[in-house]
Amino acid sequence: MSFTFLKALPTPAEIRERYPLSPKGRQVKQERDKAIREIITGQSDKFLVIIGPCSADNEKAVCDYVSRLARVQEKVADRLVLVPRIYTYKPRTNGDGYKGLAFQPNPNEQPDLTAGLIAMRKLHMRSIEEFGLPPADEMLYPENWGYVEDLLSYVAIGARSVEDQHHRQTASGFDVATGMKNPTSGDFSVMLNSIYAAQHPQHYAYSGFEVETSGNDLAHAILRGGVNKRGVSQPNYHYEDIKRLLGMYLKMGLQNPAVIVDANHSNSDKQYEEQVRIVKEVMHNRQLASDIRQLVKGVMIESYIEPGRQDVTGQVYGKSITDPCLGWDASERLICEIAEMNQ
Repeated sequence: MSFTFLKALPTPAEIRERYPLSPKGRQVKQERDKAIREIITGQSDKFLVIIGPCSADNEKAVCDYVSRLARVQEKVADRLVLVPRIYTYKPRTNGDGYKGLAFQPNPNEQPDLTAGLIAMRKLHMRSIEEFGLPPADEMLYPENWGYVEDLLSYVAIGARSVEDQHHRQTASGFDVATGMKNPTSGDFSVMLNSIYAAQHPQHYAYSGFEVETSGNDLAHAILRGGVNKRGVSQPNYHYEDIKRLLGMYLKMGLQNPAVIVDANHSNSDKQYEEQVRIVKEVMHNRQLASDIRQLVKGVMIESYIEPGRQDVTGQVYGKSITDPCLGWDASERLICEIAEMNQ
């Protein structure tokens, strides 16, 4: 037999009952969901900044980061909506390496999925309850939605998942803004087909049930660059790329056309410091053309307390153990510049 069944995991209902969000926390999330919906649908001129570590590897450091973000949010509240990037699963291209807090709560210990599910929920809850910032996470495993459905204000479907039918169908049942990344090839049509599927009702098998979904009108595009057949990164955040995507968006007749530009990954070739230049170019292009301004609703930035990255065994507090991130000082300056440019 190819599978060894180690132990049954607690159900989403059991975890939510053990770790409930407070009434105040539910109100905070409801208000944030509304603010993000108004941006995606064009009812608000505010700009989304989804920012935080490549992966949320340490509860103390992540909460320290979110506390700093909360203080900056107060300064830019009239122009920006900041969403802490608290990614608790880390997709691995070849299956090796640290797979995230929800898989391995302590990066230096063995995996423990039950403890991981609890750690994931508690960290998301702290972001809401203590700092008033409902988080974003990547839905790497669609069945995990039930564990966090009352906590997340933004969901990303990653470049390796966006072509998967199960992810597309599950995204159609999410009730929050959901960004569908272009695949690693950079193909826009694959991403747009995923958005179409997510925006429409679906009927399929989910977690042992036959289910129907209502469709998610807030499903939209995330541009993260691509990699060509020679393995060379190809950015797709430039003026011409956005114009081309806009034309494809309109031709398909999708609801609420919207784009978030991911400043790292293949757009920066993982040269994390380039995120500053890329974000400024995106903001400049929004000032040049009204149709680009209407389409580009936000940016996604990989940022932590200390710049760069370290190995899992590293001891530097607040430094990424996966992809390299922009440091806090540069990130704070960049957020303030984004606010100034969003006029």
